[in-house]
Amino acid sequence: MDTKLDPSRDDLPLMANTSHILVKHYVLDLDVDFDSQTIDGTLVLFLESGNRSRKKSGSTEEACRSESNEACKFRKPEPCHVPVADTRTSLSKMGYNDFAICGKGERDTSGKDGNHDNQEQTYGISSSKHCCDTGNHGSENFLLVLDCCDLSVLKVEEVDVAAVPGIEKFTRSPKLTVVSELRNQIVRELVTLPADRWREQLDCYARCSQAPGCGELLFDTDTWSLQIRKTGAQTATDFPHAIRIRYRTKPQGRSVTWTSDQSGRPCVYTMGSPINNRALFPCQEPPVAMSTWQATVRAAASFVVLMSGENSAKPTQLREGRSSWHYYVTMPMPASTFTIAVGPWTEVKPETCSPSDLAAERSLSPSEADFSPHIVFLSQSTLTGGSHLCGTRLCHEIAHAWFGLAIGARDWTEEWLSEGFATHLEDVFWAKAQQLAPHEAQEQQELRASLRWRRLQDELRNSPEQLQVLRPNKEKTGHVSDSGSSVIKHGLNPEKVFMQVHYLKGYFLLRFLARRLGDDTYFSFLRKFVHTFHGQLILSQDFLQMLLENIPEEKRLGLSVESIFRDWLESPGLPQPLQTERQAGAECGLARQVGAEVAKWNRVNRRPRKRKRRGTEEVFEKLLPDQLVLLLERLLEQKTLNPRTLRSLERTYCLSQQDAEVRHRWCELIVKHKYTTAYKTVEEFLQEDQAMGIYLYGELMVSEDARQQQLARRCFQLTKEQMDRCSAQVVAEMLF
Repeated sequence: MDTKLDPSRDDLPLMANTSHILVKHYVLDLDVDFDSQTIDGTLVLFLESGNRSRKKSGSTEEACRSESNEACKFRKPEPCHVPVADTRTSLSKMGYNDFAICGKGERDTSGKDGNHDNQEQTYGISSSKHCCDTGNHGSENFLLVLDCCDLSVLKVEEVDVAAVPGIEKFTRSPKLTVVSELRNQIVRELVTLPADRWREQLDCYARCSQAPGCGELLFDTDTWSLQIRKTGAQTATDFPHAIRIRYRTKPQGRSVTWTSDQSGRPCVYTMGSPINNRALFPCQEPPVAMSTWQATVRAAASFVVLMSGENSAKPTQLREGRSSWHYYVTMPMPASTFTIAVGPWTEVKPETCSPSDLAAERSLSPSEADFSPHIVFLSQSTLTGGSHLCGTRLCHEIAHAWFGLAIGARDWTEEWLSEGFATHLEDVFWAKAQQLAPHEAQEQQELRASLRWRRLQDELRNSPEQLQVLRPNKEKTGHVSDSGSSVIKHGLNPEKVFMQVHYLKGYFLLRFLARRLGDDTYFSFLRKFVHTFHGQLILSQDFLQMLLENIPEEKRLGLSVESIFRDWLESPGLPQPLQTERQAGAECGLARQVGAEVAKWNRVNRRPRKRKRRGTEEVFEKLLPDQLVLLLERLLEQKTLNPRTLRSLERTYCLSQQDAEVRHRWCELIVKHKYTTAYKTVEEFLQEDQAMGIYLYGELMVSEDARQQQLARRCFQLTKEQMDRCSAQVVAEMLF
């Protein structure tokens, strides 16, 4: 595998050799330093080797290949002179023994399906035909390859888990005399503890992570990986099953965003990026590498540390004005779901509760009432202009609890399995949240389908064909190398981050299937599917085959997995069944109402300046937020709108106070018609709604209007340091 990739267009490599060895649990102990904009500390990995590893198992040739295409060269780490906290001292203050009791904010999920999966899994473990010559007199040593980028790795060592008091209960065979085999047996027993012993397991992981080191390991890094070996360990079975990595992030690491909040106070977050978490800690990125984790993070006492954990953590005060926060996860998930956010946050609770809300809260146990499963990141853009946009986005993220977390894609090129499902369920959840009558829910969903249809058409007109395919690997989807390494197609293409094709085509495919079966039948099937595949990784055919098996013969009408692949997932452009459906479908009542309002505005726009009698004034209807979006999109199709019409439009609907989706279309109208009076509105949008303003930069530049281009460049100069890297890269290419 060529590790010298062009980040503007190439696939994203997943280098970890997960077919040979798997990380089952991570223990992180980290310090957040805002002065240096780094996170540093230690990471302890508890590993499980495959039971079919061969004697000369090694990593693949492509994983070994360095940037210079030379043979792998390993180095012993240089002495570490970096001032770091005493890990053993700080860990002893965290109260790990509290795991013996289910305290406030924890829940006992033992015995519940899907929350724990510590049973041994059978993976396709195979040896490589190639082996890296490490210079050890011709011997062949096993390589542990981890996904790693933009990190300073300072030291790697084996952990002496056998030195932990009381750990001897995990030594099943008292006849073992080789110490390394004894240590590995302890880890094997620990990672396979049954689900009902999860508290004990977390406590043991914590105590083992504090055990002393028993020998440094050789390591090397290249652009995308950290490679570790132990002299004499020739197989994954021989390789140490508990290792400690001391490392530090870099200020410009692509997984960590150092920025300021709206009040100018420093904060940092690690929301998923194109390279996931490999610039936060060395890890195994392939989806198959499902693991649990626990983490302790220290920061100044004025900061709050939030993490994607199952417990509701409370800070432990340390000396010298610092606090420590501890979180854990017991449901195996990909490393990409690990998230940290640190800042001067304030927890906001509802000021008043209705009697029914209070009664419902009292009926819950303390652990259920306080349970806080995972972080959801929402842009501030969704929090202004009413509850509609915030509500729909929250419903979308909640849907990912089923599709994205409980059930994941086995090949990350099949994003539609997460985003398409979340988009389709978003409407269902939002209708329930609004407590709409069935006919009202149907009308709103048809209106949103009309908006998505327009959005999909626009996106397909303005994007490369290769990025419009939902299953780009076709019959090779899910395939990996012998070691388990693979690539994510177009994973490093900055354009892809802003595309919604996998959301929209996935949504319309599921809508097409639901209409074919009928909603009741489809959602009954979906519940069955979630129950069957909960906690598993899937490919498109897993869903489609099970669905078709549940469709009565008379409703299939020629549907097959192959035809769905061909029409919906493996071809660019609009799927033919979707074109046919949209052409034959009638507009819903809410869309027809918008059409009537568009006609009124066209009449207003055609009127001469001279004032008409009051009796001829148009009376405009009150519109829902989605109707306003459709109205503005329809008006964007008009060749000319005069300033008087635009001014009246803004006043009629108070457009500057609407949600970001509406304001975005309003800004498009301002730019298209060079409505200079409202340029300040465009500037505010580009500065306050950065995540949604990328398209506007393009509109400002293609207009070839000097004032608009100057506005774009000025806003970018003011905001580029706050923007995420992908956004800044795409905008910079537009402007310069």
